[in-house]
Amino acid sequence: MIKSKILYVAVLLFCLCACKHEKGEYHSLREKIEAEGKKYHGTDISSEAYIGDIETVVITEGDDTFLIPERKGQIKSYACTECHSKPLAGMQHTITGQRAHWDITLGHADENAMNCATCHNGNDMDNLNSLTGNTVDFNTSYRLCSQCHAPQFEDWKGGAHGKNIGGWARPRAAMTCVNCHDPHRPGIPSKWPVRFNTQKVRERE
Repeated sequence: MIKSKILYVAVLLFCLCACKHEKGEYHSLREKIEAEGKKYHGTDISSEAYIGDIETVVITEGDDTFLIPERKGQIKSYACTECHSKPLAGMQHTITGQRAHWDITLGHADENAMNCATCHNGNDMDNLNSLTGNTVDFNTSYRLCSQCHAPQFEDWKGGAHGKNIGGWARPRAAMTCVNCHDPHRPGIPSKWPVRFNTQKVRERE
């Protein structure tokens, strides 16, 4: 009986010591951010000066609402049906006429896992196509990427992956996947430094 009372008092003391929210102590970093964030009401700095002449659209994903660049206006030959006026099979074997992108080689995933039809629906060329066959607007192409790249998508929504335009100034604006990655070949290629240092090359020889 005495042991159980001692144990009860010990547990009670532990709870009292561990849960000191009034003193600014929290169980996790996320809990602290959420609690402290309620006191923050933003600044008078606006991201609009940094957005400049970029056309944007508002998106909401879960609890996150922010601006992203409008995509369709950046595609030179949108709407796609301006050229894709008949089935793909018929256009591929045409000798004459424009062939804007038959030469695209897909360097995105294993060819057994991914091909053109993974993202494009030959019956609706003005929209993208999800893995489950749902229509996805070109402006929200990041939804296709999120199907396979879920961790990066969550980081992007939170601002840890990708480029925020104007930092964290409101309204929050962020580049999307296709603003930094070629959707057909998304790996970022290696680059030489902006200034080639010949002295360092000589030192390495």
